[in-house]
Amino acid sequence: MYRKAYASKLMSPEQAVSMIPQGATLVHGMAASEPPALLSAAADRVRSGDLKNLYVFSLFPMGTAAKTILAPDIADQVFAYTWFVSSSDRCTVKCGLCSFVPNNFHEVPRLCSEYMDIDVTVTTVSPMDNAGYFTFGTVNDYISTAARHCKKLIVEVNEHMPRVFGDSLLHISEVDAVVEHSEPLLELNPSVPSEEDKTVARQVAELVPDGATIQLGIGGIPNAVCSFLDDRNDLPIHSELFCPGMMDLIHKGVITGARKNLHPRKHLFTNALGTREMYDFIHDNPSMESYPVSYINDPAVVASNDRFISINATIEVDLLGQCNSEYLGDMQYSGTGGQLDFVRGAFNSKEGKSIIAFRSTAKNGQVSRIVPSLESGAVVTVPRMDTQYLATEYGIVQVKGKSTRDRALEIIKIAHPKFRDWLLREAEERRII
Repeated sequence: MYRKAYASKLMSPEQAVSMIPQGATLVHGMAASEPPALLSAAADRVRSGDLKNLYVFSLFPMGTAAKTILAPDIADQVFAYTWFVSSSDRCTVKCGLCSFVPNNFHEVPRLCSEYMDIDVTVTTVSPMDNAGYFTFGTVNDYISTAARHCKKLIVEVNEHMPRVFGDSLLHISEVDAVVEHSEPLLELNPSVPSEEDKTVARQVAELVPDGATIQLGIGGIPNAVCSFLDDRNDLPIHSELFCPGMMDLIHKGVITGARKNLHPRKHLFTNALGTREMYDFIHDNPSMESYPVSYINDPAVVASNDRFISINATIEVDLLGQCNSEYLGDMQYSGTGGQLDFVRGAFNSKEGKSIIAFRSTAKNGQVSRIVPSLESGAVVTVPRMDTQYLATEYGIVQVKGKSTRDRALEIIKIAHPKFRDWLLREAEERRII
C-alpha cells in the first residue's frame, strides 16, 4: 500500500521542481538536510529563465545551497533570506544579496506557521519504512514545521540520512513528491581547540556537576568542554546541537541520562552536525531523539530540566555584561541562534547555570574581547540582565544580581592582564565605577 503511494509520487528532480510556481516562497532544510538534487534542479530552472522571483529562506546555508539556489549569478531572480548567517552567506549578506531575519531560534517554526505563506518546502529525509514513514534525520529544527505548513512538500530520499527517533516522523501521505538521490552527507569535523580554548574549557567543565543536563553551542570552546568531563556521572543531553564530543561521552558511559527528570535516558537534540561516524551512531538508535526547535529551545522546556548547564560562545562582552555574539565590525556575522533561549532557560532551571565562554583576546592578542562598551550599531545578543556566568582563560565570574559597578570590576578580572588598566580607566570615565 505505502510502496504504491511512494511509487506514484516518485519523480526526477526536474519534474519535482516544476511544481514551484513563479514568485514562490521556498524553505529548504539546513546543513546535512540540504537536498542537493532538488536545489540544483531549482537553480537550473532559474538559470533557464523558466522560474523567476523566487524567495528562498535558509538557515546556516552550507555546501549545496550556497553553490546552487543561492549562487550569486542568479541573485537577480532569487531573493535570499537567512535566519542565521554562516561563512557560506556572510559575503552575500554584507553586499546586500541576502537579508538577515532576526529571530530567537525557538521562534522560527512559529514564524513558518503563522507569519509566512510557504509555497514549497524541500528537504532531505531518510528512506521510508514499511509503515510509510520517513524521518527528518539529522535536522528537525524548523523544517518539520515548514513541511506541514506549505502548499507543496518535496522530499529527497538519501540512503545515507540516518533514521532518527523522537518527533521526527513524516508520512508518505503528507508528501507531494519524492526524489531519490544519495550522496554522502555534509560533515563537519570539530575544530582543534587552541591552548586558550582548552584552558577556558577546563574551567567551565568544573561548573558541571554529576547529573547535569548539558547544552553546547557552536564553537571550539563548547565542544572542547566535552574532553574535560570524563570523570562525571550520568550526564543527560538536551541540546540544540548534537556534536561528536557528546557521542564520545556516551561511549564512555559519562552521558547516560539516568538522572534526567524530563525524557529520562533519552538524548535530545534538534540538529546533529558532525562526522559520518556520528551519523552512524545516531541511526536507528532508540536513545537518540530529535524534536522541533520550538520544543528543544523553548526556554520553559529548557528550565524543566534540573541542573541545566548551558555553554555558549560570544564575540565580545562589555563592562555591563552585554554579550554581542553575532555582529562583527559593521556586518551581521552570525545570528542569535538559540543562545538567548538557553541563557534564559538555564537560569530558570533548578540549580541551572548559563555560561558564556570566550577567549579574552582576538587577532593574536592585539584586541580585547572585553570592551568598555559595545560599538554604536553593534547588536546585543544577551542583554546584561540575562548574563550569568562569563568565562575566559583568566577565570570565571558570576554577574547575575550584581550592580553595574560590581559586575564591571568582576568582568575586568577575567580580561587579559594587559588590557585591565585601560578597562579600569574607561569604567571610571563612564562613571561605572
